[in-house]
Amino acid sequence: MTQLTHLDDRGQAARACLLGVGEQVVGHAMGRDDAAFMGHADRGQAAMVDIAAKPATVREAVAEGHIAMSDAALAAIREGSVKKGDVLAAARIAGIMAAKRTSELIPLCHPLMLSKVAVDFRETGNGIHATATARLTGQTGVEMEALTAVSIALLTIYDMAKALDKSMIISDIRLLSKTGGKSGDWRAE
Repeated sequence: MTQLTHLDDRGQAARACLLGVGEQVVGHAMGRDDAAFMGHADRGQAAMVDIAAKPATVREAVAEGHIAMSDAALAAIREGSVKKGDVLAAARIAGIMAAKRTSELIPLCHPLMLSKVAVDFRETGNGIHATATARLTGQTGVEMEALTAVSIALLTIYDMAKALDKSMIISDIRLLSKTGGKSGDWRAE
């Protein structure tokens, strides 16, 4: 493997990694020690987990996030006066579409036949809280699909309303719960 000793920007590190120069390049360019950056036995290796032998179970995951915005932007969304159209309808559709395409966005996720994706919104004092639910009967969980759905829904709200408020802040994206599978049920505290 070729090891570069110096890179003048992070863009070169990304290009070097894509060209197969190696993981030392990325760790160096990001200002990290190689061992700390790639702290696992199979340095630079990645593989999709084989789920063929796992039994199919009903699995569900719920994720949440928030977007804070100005009173004017929130009022325009509430009143339906945003020039791009119905912000929450567009965000809901975007979130559902994103969940269905998670495996195309996150390299080692399995393509899944989702049985349900729902994206819901509620107004908070300073913005909009989003919740996404993903469900299927299958051999792997749907946490990434729920997280992707809520993330893209919030990004869509930003896109739809950015003419009114470019300082909106997306935050607190997290998994709330998951059910099913070998590890059983889990709920955030």
